Amino acid sequence: MRASILAATFLSVCTTAALAVTPPAWRGHANSPQHTAKAPAATAGLGKILWQAPVDAQSLGVGEELAIHYAGPVITAANTVIVPYRWNPPNDWEIVAHAGATGATIWSYKSDYVSPASEWTPVVPIHITAQNKLVFAGAGGTVFERAEPDTAGLTPVRHAFYGNKVFAANVAAMTADVQINTPITADGKGNLYFGFLASPGNPANLVSGIARIAPNGEGFWVSAATAAGDAGITEVAMNCAPAVSADGKTIYIAVSNTAAGYLVGLDATTLATKYKVALNDPQSGQSAWIADLSTSSPTIGPDGDVYYGVLENPFPNHNDRGWLLHFNATLTTQKTTGSFGWDDTVSVVPASLIPSYTTTSSYLLMTKYNNYVGIGNGDGQNRIAILDPNVSQADKYGLYSTPATVMKEVQTQLGPSGSPEGGLYEWCINSSVVDTKNGAVYAGSEAGKMFRWDLATNTLSQTLTLNAPRPEPYTPSEVGPDGTLYSINNGTLYAIGK
Repeated sequence: MRASILAATFLSVCTTAALAVTPPAWRGHANSPQHTAKAPAATAGLGKILWQAPVDAQSLGVGEELAIHYAGPVITAANTVIVPYRWNPPNDWEIVAHAGATGATIWSYKSDYVSPASEWTPVVPIHITAQNKLVFAGAGGTVFERAEPDTAGLTPVRHAFYGNKVFAANVAAMTADVQINTPITADGKGNLYFGFLASPGNPANLVSGIARIAPNGEGFWVSAATAAGDAGITEVAMNCAPAVSADGKTIYIAVSNTAAGYLVGLDATTLATKYKVALNDPQSGQSAWIADLSTSSPTIGPDGDVYYGVLENPFPNHNDRGWLLHFNATLTTQKTTGSFGWDDTVSVVPASLIPSYTTTSSYLLMTKYNNYVGIGNGDGQNRIAILDPNVSQADKYGLYSTPATVMKEVQTQLGPSGSPEGGLYEWCINSSVVDTKNGAVYAGSEAGKMFRWDLATNTLSQTLTLNAPRPEPYTPSEVGPDGTLYSINNGTLYAIGK
């Protein structure tokens, strides 16, 4: 009896060990399902460019705007760096896996994904689940899954949330009529969530909304209008990555009529609406503007509070800065607003990283804080900022006769160099890396540079030039398991370290 018990125990331990998976280093948009952007390892700093690789074959003239939202790489625990590459602009995509140590190509796969129409090309959806499965968008709202992202020679499996047979029988029509329009986010169990656009009359009778695909490939969806309880709602906000609550029970995402809309909290299993709130300008009380050019996505704080950025209405009464709206987990209480937010996913900064600042808040928020030259009364003094979500001050920006009450500026940093367009080069980021072990934030700029912001000293302690300045929407940043930093600037992925 004792021998059989020991044998069973040994088998159980071995099976558990075999099933254990080391979590990926960087999973997707802002890394965690809560979008906190925490680095998985102490960063190596901005010593030099270790290697670089193109992410776009498009060629531009000097000063021409690169009007595209690049998806930052996802990075496995084994240090494979996987990034979408636009090999034939405007709409042909390849997924390329690089060895993190050298930049050498391990494998590549041409996806049939078609980007939704937008003035700025939207983000290509790509994600690694906690179970180390790579997923990326395909045609017709489908998702490719690759079970071993570190290994060459494998063919991904396609999943259609409305049924693989429907897609196979209507490939051309579904490709034309349905597109994923947000990053993909996976919860801790490997369930996938994303928004999609669907044209009327498509073969699957889809209506634009939110989809869920389970680990076994089974999927279902709910329309954006149903999620909002408002027939006038027509889509999930473009580029809005779903956020998952820490307990895995709620999915937060924004839905709109391309101008105004709601933040909704959906049941993670059924996609039934649990919570919703209309997104309003906190100063005017009018419906805030949810712009398709934005990559604003919800961030969930350690206390469960939810943060989401919108544009002001009337525009540009806040100098095109928008607002960072702040709610409790059930979206029933609106809390102190941040003074910037329209195209940014805020990162979470432990308050202990700024020892000179005394607060009862356990965490702070890092955000882009531009004051765009020539818009409203913007002076071009573009900054990044650390804000306290629970302490307030009078707002300093905009055309309002009575200033709004906004989150306290704990500390800020100006852009370090002037732009020929006037003012300072913009901090062009959609989410910034927070190195909690070294007390630093990393952010890229249209100046073609990467910066290390030392939070304890409030200095830009390191600067690395990547390329010539380039007007472009966003420059994402990530960190690998060995502390190597990654940044996209001017259509190029840079690996940065010692």
